[in-house]
Amino acid sequence: MKQEVFLPDDYRPAEDEPFMNERQLEYFRRKLLNWKQDLLADSRDTIEALQDNTRNIPDVADRASEETDRALELRTRDRQRKLVSKIDSAIRRIEEGEYGYCNVTGDPISLKRLNARPIATMSLEAQERHERREKVHRDD
Repeated sequence: MKQEVFLPDDYRPAEDEPFMNERQLEYFRRKLLNWKQDLLADSRDTIEALQDNTRNIPDVADRASEETDRALELRTRDRQRKLVSKIDSAIRRIEEGEYGYCNVTGDPISLKRLNARPIATMSLEAQERHERREKVHRDD
């Protein structure tokens, strides 16, 4: 069993420490788990709200508005479901020792980028190249 890493509450990864050391990995693992927990709680709240709000609304305009709101909420939850999958993938990369490194170049992903987007799989430069290539192909 893996030994738990002590992490002070005010800890933030710094550039002057070894990249993806145990403390950094634990910091990002906790950040990802907390994010996942928040998303799952939101999802449960949505399900409960949708179950509670199943009522017959006689006014057509009100009913249409209610259906639009539900569709938007469900689309948001679907996006969050996909995000949970990406979070799980990032946690798996932490466990496998691959977290923090670009899938394309193998270079370290900056701590600043990982802090902003802990599910990032590409360095900023590789992501920009990918998006430019995607834009070129989309314009065809």
